[in-house]
Amino acid sequence: MQQSDYIKLEEKYGAHNYKPLDVVIERGEGVWVWDVDGNKYMDCLSAYSAVNQGHCHPRIRQAMIDQLQKLTLTSRAFRNDQLGLFYEELCALTNSHKVLPMNSGAEAVETAIKAVRKWGYEVKGVPEDRAEIIVCGDNFHGRTISIVSFSTDLGSRRGFGPFTPGFKIIPFGNAGALEATITPNTVAFLVEPIQGEAGVIIPPEGYLKEVREICTANNITLILDEIQTGLGRTGKLLAEEHEGIEADITLVGKALSGGFYPVSAVLSNTEVLGVLRPGEHGSTFGGNPLACAVAREAIKVLVEENLIVNAADMGQRFLAGLERIKNSKIKEVRGRGLLIAVEFKPSAGGARKYCEQLKENGLLCKETHDNIIRFAPPLVINSEQVDWALDRISESLSS
Repeated sequence: MQQSDYIKLEEKYGAHNYKPLDVVIERGEGVWVWDVDGNKYMDCLSAYSAVNQGHCHPRIRQAMIDQLQKLTLTSRAFRNDQLGLFYEELCALTNSHKVLPMNSGAEAVETAIKAVRKWGYEVKGVPEDRAEIIVCGDNFHGRTISIVSFSTDLGSRRGFGPFTPGFKIIPFGNAGALEATITPNTVAFLVEPIQGEAGVIIPPEGYLKEVREICTANNITLILDEIQTGLGRTGKLLAEEHEGIEADITLVGKALSGGFYPVSAVLSNTEVLGVLRPGEHGSTFGGNPLACAVAREAIKVLVEENLIVNAADMGQRFLAGLERIKNSKIKEVRGRGLLIAVEFKPSAGGARKYCEQLKENGLLCKETHDNIIRFAPPLVINSEQVDWALDRISESLSS
């Protein structure tokens, strides 16, 4: 079959809820992928940062093979020999006290919402059904009904109401707006340390530190959604480390499995997660032995192969190279670690055409919010590969 045949099958039988580039990938290794026609590309999206360790990392692949030959699923009705070790190793790595495992990032966000509401009623003393959670405009935390209820993206909301109440929206990067919005019923502030889907929007320096102080002073749970920014992507294990703070709840996912399996986790303390009792929350697949074995190896790879340090070093090289590109239609280049964006002026006519040109030149990336290209290659990328990518990007963006 040719690429056009696969695309026709998708268009005929699949729901049209995505608009992918027309490349049909069949194989991947490290930073590279190959399509069904044998063409080779550098992946500069990393499955939205789920493949931080590179495609088909041999250590993670072997851990998965070893585990699936023994046991894949028990449900949480029984214990398994991987779950406790996963808890211990993830807590030690992230300085957390408790872990609640789930599957997708959106499930982790929903779990955090439930937990902080219950904490608000049982610990803080908020009247029943009056809990408020503050979020930021231009956020992206997933696509469930509760999550799109507090999205400001019309494309995510239109046609899906009625929406879940209990959320207040403030501007991102404005600590004063947070302080002004707090009421006695506020139980949490949910925020991305860097807004990835919005186009790699980095808040002002000191913002997270000020937010941390405000939440502490007002007895509010600070929830950091690190599903995209966490696990090395920004040159630190967690993006919160850039300002030396710790959230009350940290959400991780995507790269937690190195792209092999859906794994996410809510990281917190006993006070917050301790309010959940048997039967109140769970998942058949959450914490299954296959997921735990894969995640354990995935986080070991991040640390033992120095991928976090590499993300910082290669990110600086990548960002500096992009800043040297001359194109009058580029509005801004910004990034942290290997989470980088090039934003074009509205007069450029959108970023999609540049992504299509990059594909023709052997590099895969994806536009976001029409005028922005996000570059996020696997953290295994080396200096020679960064320079290779920059040559292709410069050629495509300068033409």
